[in-house]
Amino acid sequence: MLNLEQKKQVVAEIKEKLQNSSGVVLADYRGLTVAQVTELRAQLREAGVEYRVLKNNLVRRAAEEVGIEGLDEFLVGPTAVAFSEDPVAPAKILADFAKNNKKFTLKAGIVEGKVVDEAGVKALAALPSREVLLAQVLRGMQAPLAGMANVLQGPIRKMGYALEEVRKLKEAQAS
Repeated sequence: MLNLEQKKQVVAEIKEKLQNSSGVVLADYRGLTVAQVTELRAQLREAGVEYRVLKNNLVRRAAEEVGIEGLDEFLVGPTAVAFSEDPVAPAKILADFAKNNKKFTLKAGIVEGKVVDEAGVKALAALPSREVLLAQVLRGMQAPLAGMANVLQGPIRKMGYALEEVRKLKEAQAS
């Protein structure tokens, strides 16, 4: 059991993580084996996501201090919390894990300071990763530039064809 000072310290840690994380997902881990939890923790660690089992009262107090509202209804029963700077990573990993492990359930999430329910977390998990989104944006920006370069090369290409025809004509006249 934690004494008051330890509780204050844990609340301060949670508060800091809530402020510094773009994506937070809460889950119920009841019924998982040690091997399953170990596998989940390894997947999360690989993606740079911190995963902790925390007391609901401490999470509630930290959320109140940060100004996050609407989290109380999800802080019931055992709660594991995943913190990440990437808003999509914890949702993706935990949603995939929940599909394969029926005892593991998603409770809610916090994205950019706003609480979302289980459906919101699953919708977030369906989004492409940050890298894929950036690639799509870059591809979208690159397409008009490539088109413009092609259009600008058109007159030069036509002039090259015209000069080639003139050369062929002069060659034919010289022979």
